[in-house]
Amino acid sequence: MAGWLFVITLILALAVVYRPFGDFMYRVVSGKRNSVVERGIYRLVGIDPNSEQTWGVYARSVLAFSAVSILFLYLFLRIQSHLPLSLGMSNVNPHGAWNTAVSFVTNTNWQDYSGESTMGHLVQMAGLSVQNFVSASVGIAVAIALVRGFAARKTQTLGNFWVDLTRITIRVLLPISVIFAIVFIAAGMVQNLSGGTDVTTLVGGTQHITGGPVASQEVIKELGTNGGGFYNANSAHPFENPTAWTNWIQIFLIFLIPFSLPRVFGRMVGQNRQGYAILAVAGVIALASIALTVGFEVHAGGTVPQAVSAAMEGKEVRFGVPNSATFGAATTLTSTGAVDGFHDSYTALGGMMPMLNMMLGEVAPGGVGSGLYGILILAVITVFVAGLMVGRTPEYLGKKITGREMKLASLYILTTPAVVLIGTALAFMTGHNSTALNTGAHGLSEVLYAFTSAGNNNGSAFGGITVNTGWWDTSLGLAMLIGRFLPLVLVMALAGSLAKQQAVPASEGTMPTHKPLFVGMVVGVSIVVVALTFFPAIALGPLAEAF
Repeated sequence: MAGWLFVITLILALAVVYRPFGDFMYRVVSGKRNSVVERGIYRLVGIDPNSEQTWGVYARSVLAFSAVSILFLYLFLRIQSHLPLSLGMSNVNPHGAWNTAVSFVTNTNWQDYSGESTMGHLVQMAGLSVQNFVSASVGIAVAIALVRGFAARKTQTLGNFWVDLTRITIRVLLPISVIFAIVFIAAGMVQNLSGGTDVTTLVGGTQHITGGPVASQEVIKELGTNGGGFYNANSAHPFENPTAWTNWIQIFLIFLIPFSLPRVFGRMVGQNRQGYAILAVAGVIALASIALTVGFEVHAGGTVPQAVSAAMEGKEVRFGVPNSATFGAATTLTSTGAVDGFHDSYTALGGMMPMLNMMLGEVAPGGVGSGLYGILILAVITVFVAGLMVGRTPEYLGKKITGREMKLASLYILTTPAVVLIGTALAFMTGHNSTALNTGAHGLSEVLYAFTSAGNNNGSAFGGITVNTGWWDTSLGLAMLIGRFLPLVLVMALAGSLAKQQAVPASEGTMPTHKPLFVGMVVGVSIVVVALTFFPAIALGPLAEAF
């Protein structure tokens, strides 16, 4: 009952903020006026805020900004020992710096290191946390550009990436992060520049307790669906997540922007009911996933868990099984990657659910921005399938879905499965699966989860596998790059193709895309087209282990 109350209060809170926060974000991305701070930034970097960009220029701006970000963060990590507040930490090795730089710029936040023993305070604040903000803004900006493509009528332009990036960061992410950082400090999270304190333990030993600017990083870690923790234990560490109610707030922050973006979508296309339809698709999948994950963990499948009446291995006692399972589902339904429990210790079917959430493309509701454009791609495929059924040219929001649009949508859908399955196969072919602590079905799950997390830009770890080697850092870094930027370019190309079209008036043969039938079809397409692609791999991993 406590677990369900935890979920119900989350749903009510998200329902309360859906309209006001969604309307606020709509005004941010649609407004024409720039603040004094924003105008200063535009002048500093030479941006004309009134200029519009074609899809190609917008995409190249995203890629150029991300490439510079990777190079800067890589250099930052490589010279860490020479920087202030390094706390005596050595420079990060080349393959580790590559992996971390790519990870944080792609909004993946996969960590092959222990933060408290690898990263100094300046790197955490000015390197990793900065990318937590701007990588989230990039995802939202691309989603908004796609929505502009649906809303536009015979135009070549989709807005200005630099304006979108600046406004989203300054007006949305920064204010919320400041407010909740204060809340987290009041809750007991650490926020200082201390090098740490040596304490005497209960058994008479000594332990070094690391301090740092934790609370401020924790907010954007969740709000931007990033997931990179200040400490190795991530949100299971009491300095990052001290109580059950901070656990609730963290999940609320994870869902806040992704579940409000459908409102922005509805407002921009001039039909709020379209936003509700997209929200319903995400809500149905999310509720089913949370219910199954909690159910599998509460019922404790397995001999040992059943003997002690709970699957408590790898769970935090202060959260309990239902709240930990809800956190695990929430972070993999989005692209957050934060953990407050050890997924490797979940029951076989309980561990399958976070993996399946990512394999769905993290569209329920997905990462900030990436979830919205992912689910809109699925909506495009759905209307195409529906058009085949009735023998007419499919339409969505007045735009014809022609061969070009379907090719782009199909390539988008195929990219991540190819990255995940080819990467997993290469790990076994080259013998690098030997770094997994387990063999058999569970060992396959550990390797499969790693590439699923990297390819879908999630960043959570199943655990039980050593990945801080040259091969793993390089291969997972490539998976993150391809999994982030190839779909992003395809989305921008689709947005440009849609923006050129003139709207087609709705007729009696037009499929209504705001009704329960369409919602159900999108859910079905998500499962059949996306999830079943991975079924053979799942059958050899978590399903084989369960049975």
